[in-house]
Amino acid sequence: MKITFIGGGNMAQAIIGGLCRGGFDAADIKVAEPVAEARTRLSADFGVQTQPAAAQCAPYGDLVVMAVKPQQMREAATALLPGLQPGQVVLSIAAGIRLTDLSRWLGGHSRLIRCMPNTPALIGAGVTAAYAMPAVSANQVADAERVLNTMGKSLWVAEEALLNAVTAISGSGPAYVFYFIEALEQAAGELGLAPDAARTLALETFLGSARLAAGSSDDPATLRTKVTSKGGTTEAALAAMDGDRVKAAIVKAAHAANARAIELGEQLGKD
Repeated sequence: MKITFIGGGNMAQAIIGGLCRGGFDAADIKVAEPVAEARTRLSADFGVQTQPAAAQCAPYGDLVVMAVKPQQMREAATALLPGLQPGQVVLSIAAGIRLTDLSRWLGGHSRLIRCMPNTPALIGAGVTAAYAMPAVSANQVADAERVLNTMGKSLWVAEEALLNAVTAISGSGPAYVFYFIEALEQAAGELGLAPDAARTLALETFLGSARLAAGSSDDPATLRTKVTSKGGTTEAALAAMDGDRVKAAIVKAAHAANARAIELGEQLGKD
C-alpha cells in the first residue's frame, strides 16, 4: 500500500510514526507539507518523501490522508483534484468536514472515509472512530483500518452523523480529562500537598483507574460503588459532586460539543 499525506502536522506524524514502527516501508509514503522546516523534520525522523505542494506528490497511491485543518480542506481538495484517480481512497481526519462536501470539492469522488482521532494518538494511545462511504471496498476499509490502528484503537460507525457524537466524547474528551486532573491537582495543593506530589497522585489515579476499568467486567457505576464505603470519605466527595450536579454538567458539556460539531459541519460546508 502506498500512502500520500496532504499535510504533515502532529496527527500526520503520529500516523507516519506508527506505520514506520509497524514495519511499513517509508519509501511508500509521500507527504505534501508547505512548511520547509516541517518537511526537513519529516524526512529526518521518518525517511519519507516530502514535497511542498499536493500536486507534486501525484500519483498519490492507494490512500490519500487529508491531514489539514478543517478551514484548509476545501483549498487542499482543490489542489488534490487534478491528480486524483477514481480508485484511490481519500481519508479525512479533519473535524467537522462532511463527506458530501468533501466529495463535492473533489468533483464527485466517492471513495471517501472520514474519521475522528484524538490527541492521545500522538503517543499511540488514541481511539479513532471512522465512517466509510458505500463506494469504499471491504479491502480498502481493511487497509484504512490498518492505518488508523497505528494511532491506537479504532472502530467504525454505521452513520456519518454519529461522528459528531464521537467528536463530543473522544475527540474533545481528553480536554475533559485534563480539566479534571487540573482540578484534582488544585485540590491537592489546597490540602497541603507539594506540587510534584499533587501531580503524581492525580495522574496515577487517572491512569490506574482507567486501566482497572478497561480490564474489568464491571461497568463504571459498579466499580464506583465498590470503592464507595457507607459513611466514608468517597461517599462524602460524591455527595458533594451530586449536590453540584457534576455528572449532569459533564453530560450537558458533551451535548454542547455535539451541537457545535454539527454547526461547524454546516458552516465549513457552505458554498
